[in-house]
Amino acid sequence: MSNITSENPDLTIQKPLSRCGQGPALIIIRPRCYASCQQHNNSLDPEPLKKWAEESFTVAQLTLDQSNILHTQNLLDQAVNRLAQQSDGEKVGLIVYGAKSDYPPEAEEQLQAATGKVTAAICFDSWDVSLPTLLHLPAAQKKDDQVYSYDVAGPGFIIPGHSEFKVSTAGVAHTRSVGFLKKHLGGPFFDLEKIWDEHTYYEFGDRSVEKTMATMVQEPYVNHIPTLTGGIGRSRLSHFYLHHFIFNNPDDTALELISRTVGTDRIVDEFIFVFTHVQQMDWMIPGIPPTGKHVRVPFTSVVNIRGDRLFHEHIAWDQATVLVQLGLLPEYLPFPYALPDGSVPAPGNRFEYRVPAAGVECASKLQDEHAVPSNLMFDYRIREVDPRV
Repeated sequence: MSNITSENPDLTIQKPLSRCGQGPALIIIRPRCYASCQQHNNSLDPEPLKKWAEESFTVAQLTLDQSNILHTQNLLDQAVNRLAQQSDGEKVGLIVYGAKSDYPPEAEEQLQAATGKVTAAICFDSWDVSLPTLLHLPAAQKKDDQVYSYDVAGPGFIIPGHSEFKVSTAGVAHTRSVGFLKKHLGGPFFDLEKIWDEHTYYEFGDRSVEKTMATMVQEPYVNHIPTLTGGIGRSRLSHFYLHHFIFNNPDDTALELISRTVGTDRIVDEFIFVFTHVQQMDWMIPGIPPTGKHVRVPFTSVVNIRGDRLFHEHIAWDQATVLVQLGLLPEYLPFPYALPDGSVPAPGNRFEYRVPAAGVECASKLQDEHAVPSNLMFDYRIREVDPRV
């Protein structure tokens, strides 16, 4: 699945790892000190060479250090020639990882000389390459180019396995980079809605673990936030789908779409998850036997798509509304604190609060904002009760 060829120790060509198997040209330049980062990578994010190939780019990676700058131009020429044979279109993108201090002083001049073959660049230091450039910097600097600044220790925040790697910030920067390159290189563009709909069909319609996993990158993950269920990595996610998800949803399960937002590399859905609780649902209501109740739950899903495959799903819902609809959440629960005025319950009594949670009304109000009056919970009060009565 890798489709890697090495021209020499400092130049590696990686073909696209998307299902379509083709895409525009991209040159990655990294300092020698980044070459060992993958050995320390314990995240699901692959090294940039593979990550950009999953985005459906044809990638040429150059590894440079203090001693080989004199043949930088030769490496760039080789990379451009190979990419011209294997990629779509004539435009070439460039990403320069690391700080200027990771390269010799002549590096900026060498890059300037090579920019005639490049359409747009992304850098993690203030390189002057006379191109449309996107900068990701630890601290904002005044430039005419597009600049994003981040609360990070240094430019290594984007590299998995680097001591400065910061996974959440790296994800934001990567999305911005994908949008920038697609704009300037004319792609690759995919129908993200079609990819996501295909994935959910295999989950809930066809109910095929194999086909569902085929819509995902080599090492994906799913995170159901309220119950901490899902799977991290292909092996664990496949096991989760097989034993706890795809065949653990009732036959009448339905997804009623409320809204959809499509971005550069992700989809955000609001929908109502509908089912009758006639079987145990480990992923959503773990440990609770079937109640026979019909349930309608507002959901939000944030789906990251890398190229033409899914990388991850972040799924969230209000677990309280599920428990209310199943009849498993009491209307009142103990309030074990003094009130704001300092008062405490009489000896033998206790305070109880009315649980600020609703049932199917939550789904109704998501569908129609007028279906349920707003702010009724403002009238909820603490009550004092004698539990012995």
